[in-house]
Amino acid sequence: MRFAWLEARACAFAVALFVGLALSAVVPLPIPRYDALLCYGIVLTAAFWLLRLETGREVLGVLGFHVVGLVFELFKVRAGSWSYPEPAWSVVAGVPLYSGFMYAAVGSYVARAWRLLDLDLVRYRPVATGVLATLVYVNFFTHHWLPDVRFLLMAAMVAVTWRTWVLFTVGGVRYRMPLALSFVLIGFFLWIAENAFTILGAFRYPHQIDAWAMVHPSKFGAWALLVTVSFVLVATWKLRNDPRAEGSDTRSYDWPHVNTPHT
Repeated sequence: MRFAWLEARACAFAVALFVGLALSAVVPLPIPRYDALLCYGIVLTAAFWLLRLETGREVLGVLGFHVVGLVFELFKVRAGSWSYPEPAWSVVAGVPLYSGFMYAAVGSYVARAWRLLDLDLVRYRPVATGVLATLVYVNFFTHHWLPDVRFLLMAAMVAVTWRTWVLFTVGGVRYRMPLALSFVLIGFFLWIAENAFTILGAFRYPHQIDAWAMVHPSKFGAWALLVTVSFVLVATWKLRNDPRAEGSDTRSYDWPHVNTPHT
């Protein structure tokens, strides 16, 4: 129950965004829905900062995820991977600007979870993992005209994160989980969230245009891969500012640095 409560708190931005999306589907609005959601996302970000639910550094990180997400959306919508069925004023090349907040919500979750659960890494290989995460992101673009190598990237990610552990604290007790498993679990819950978002018309896949249908299970794997990109971005700034981290960017974190719970 303690772990679930911490996870719920880490998901606060995503939950608030989902609530806004749900309310916008039933409450009459004076402006197009997607434009209202853009305003809501901006207000939500400001509120999280003013209420100290997120630090200034975390807010900047969320804005970075917003930009990365918009670039991703611009390409994917143009490629026909999905679309936005409702009209809006704040649109660039068929992509409503509010869409970046869906990616910002993922970044917010990783950053808040890192702080709330006091995350740390054991035997983490930042350079190799970062290179693979970059290739994962690039493959989401290039697979439209080159062979899709996501399964090779999955295998490579498992190999690179083999024996890499995430340490987290619940109720004063330190636990650990394989890093690759955390990617899978987060990807699964993002796939569930994606189904809920498409029900509410946040966006639609081609097979959902006429009537809603479940998001294909293959998207579960895609989300598990995309999480690695979010994780590496957050880990880069978190570890860089961690006073326990010493040495060069090629260091590997080992048990003696992190095996004692913080008080």
